[in-house]
Amino acid sequence: MTIDQGATAKSVPRLILFAGHAGTGKTTLAKRAMPLISARTGQDFFFLDKDTAYGRFSAHVMELTTGSADDRDSPYYLENLRDMEYAGLIDIVRENLEMNVNVVLVGPFSREIRSGRMFDPAGLGLPAGIHIRLAWIDLAPEEARRRMALRADPRDIWKLTHWQDYLPRRIEPPANPAIRRFDNTRFDAAEFDRLIDHLIS
Repeated sequence: MTIDQGATAKSVPRLILFAGHAGTGKTTLAKRAMPLISARTGQDFFFLDKDTAYGRFSAHVMELTTGSADDRDSPYYLENLRDMEYAGLIDIVRENLEMNVNVVLVGPFSREIRSGRMFDPAGLGLPAGIHIRLAWIDLAPEEARRRMALRADPRDIWKLTHWQDYLPRRIEPPANPAIRRFDNTRFDAAEFDRLIDHLIS
């Protein structure tokens, strides 16, 4: 797509989602993709990462309620905070899309993807006719576990100490033409280029 073609398509706002399980490299790849997406479309994008938007807030709430700021994978978090965080992200996305501002969104979104809601603008309460594309970042469970241990993020403690309980939550995404999967075991520049093409197609 040329810049002129991208400018013509500006009337149709874009939502590009980088999704996948913990430790797969979603945020790193999304930031790497941002300048490429902007250059190829000739458009600007608002970057929204779940951990940036809600990390500090959720840590504070969990500290107050459970005594553990990093307890964001336990049943308590999943039952009481998880869906509210995701609803808030979608609200921010909606406000931007309604102003014709494109969005790159980063987060697991496993429930929304598995149910199909992530591909249904109306079901998410988003403007009709928006352009939705999704990059699903793949990484084998044991490699994801190794990288999580290396990065030593306190938010991974529950997953690492309850690994067998966490594994069933690593879903396979459904087959959908809006999704392109990217294996992040070893960065492949040519495959990443094809991923960018899919996201702006």
